[in-house]
Amino acid sequence: MSRSLFESNGWHAAIGQLIAADTDVSMAASLIDAVSVIVNHEGTCLLAFHNDARPEVLHHSLEPAGEKHYLKRYLDGPYLLDPLYQLAIRATKPELCRFRDELPDRFRASEYYRQYCERTHLLDEMDFLLEISPRTTLVLVIGRRDRMFTQAELRRLKLIAPTVQAAMKRIWALRSTTDVQDDDSQFHRRLTRCFDQFGTGVLTDRERQISQFLLRGHSSKSIARELDIAPGTVMVHKRNLFAKLGISSQYELFAQLIDKLSAGDGKG
Repeated sequence: MSRSLFESNGWHAAIGQLIAADTDVSMAASLIDAVSVIVNHEGTCLLAFHNDARPEVLHHSLEPAGEKHYLKRYLDGPYLLDPLYQLAIRATKPELCRFRDELPDRFRASEYYRQYCERTHLLDEMDFLLEISPRTTLVLVIGRRDRMFTQAELRRLKLIAPTVQAAMKRIWALRSTTDVQDDDSQFHRRLTRCFDQFGTGVLTDRERQISQFLLRGHSSKSIARELDIAPGTVMVHKRNLFAKLGISSQYELFAQLIDKLSAGDGKG
């Protein structure tokens, strides 16, 4: 009878390294080594999501090209449309989730998905979440490109969740500073202001609200549920806002938002 992975020498060695780690860098590396014993993956990233600043990358296992393409582009602003970011800053959140289960119903048809997520080539993703404080939540992303996680792998990830979360908490405590840089706070405030004010002076408040849902990947039916209005009413607002902005597609809506974020001007 074969032994389980939790009985393997590799697992016990990884846990030993995790216990012995005495810096945030070594503990993060040891944590990824431990996770790698339990499931195969093609990339990990440990992020700190803040409700008042742009995210911080605490550790990742991406190659340099991947870091530039995925992480740096993400931190330049697209994170505002990320369902994982939205989940992390919520008051209530799961300790472990499958990214695909948290998506708006039309997320894969959104321009954010096409312009950013699709280019990561991730087929599946599991995320461990740990709230550090009311303003900060740590998220460990485990990505898979070649195939979906199996039910057996999902069960193993669930079993190690307490170990992963304890390590994440320790990594944060070991950091030399947990203060958010002023530049990151100012950058986030500017982006948030641009997003919230997108269309001001051109669109009504309801039309701006619906444009934000569209940008995040919600269908008309989903928006109707969120706002407790009829789907037909959403469609009317959508036609009106497209006409006022002089656009005919969500690609153009996304492009206009990116232009405003780049310019730092939220006025429509």
